[in-house]
Amino acid sequence: MYGPEQPDEPQKAAPRGAGGAPAMVGTPSASSPIGVFDSGVGGLTVLKELRAALPNESFVYLGDTARLPYGPKPAEMVRGFATEISTTLLQRGVKAVVVACNTASAAALPELADALPVPTWGVVEPGVAVALDTAPGGRIGVLGTVGTVKSRVYQSKLERAGATTWAQACPLFVPIVEEGVSDTAIARLVADHYLKDRPALDAIILGCTHYPALKSVLADILGPQVMLVDSAVSVAAVVRRDLSRLELLAAAGGPKTVHYIVTGDIPTFMHVGEMLGGPKGTYEHLSVGELAATRPLSVEARH
Repeated sequence: MYGPEQPDEPQKAAPRGAGGAPAMVGTPSASSPIGVFDSGVGGLTVLKELRAALPNESFVYLGDTARLPYGPKPAEMVRGFATEISTTLLQRGVKAVVVACNTASAAALPELADALPVPTWGVVEPGVAVALDTAPGGRIGVLGTVGTVKSRVYQSKLERAGATTWAQACPLFVPIVEEGVSDTAIARLVADHYLKDRPALDAIILGCTHYPALKSVLADILGPQVMLVDSAVSVAAVVRRDLSRLELLAAAGGPKTVHYIVTGDIPTFMHVGEMLGGPKGTYEHLSVGELAATRPLSVEARH
């Protein structure tokens, strides 16, 4: 079900992946696609940056929209979802996996990266690294889903590096973005509510893949003295760096495709995806039952 897609519109990217330096098992082909997954459409902001940093690559994106949101769900359940999805992507012949979901990155990595036989990255480590580099005062905030904030995955890493942290769950941000009202008075009112009790900060990590759509509103409220850290930009540079080191970058001039696997309604996914800058591609529906059926084939740890 793969098919040609439209030429991309290049964009910029920058630093650091989750799970540490990925260890290779076997020899994937450089021409194979890169797998990307998220609980829904938010990961399309990561895909956009990956395509900007890796213009010769093909991608398989799995959006688990039938089971979103991941944020309020137990970590063990999210780990199971991540295993099912990763297995499905491996069955599609991907050469690498990007966990483009903060909640899944927090719940499943680095164990997932250790288990998969291909390079694997999440979005937490890149955001932490950039925030530490760009916040000289060490006062760093985290905005994320309930699950991401509750897990303290960002806060723990930042605090171990000597930073002072403040975190705020922002559950209304996702529906605001998906309703296409991310640059309106409604969005500003909600953002003001979430940010009203913040202490003095040097940087804030956008700990959900939907949140970059709210950058202009957040920047206006926070002012120029607070750096907004977008993990999507950061992870794209790390993926490029690591694939280059592993000699897995696709050659220029080859076919470039984007194939979407969606567990929920495809037209709804396409509609919201357009607002987030998702590229054109081919689509496939995969039911939750079919996805869960991959579990007996789940990845085994390779050492």
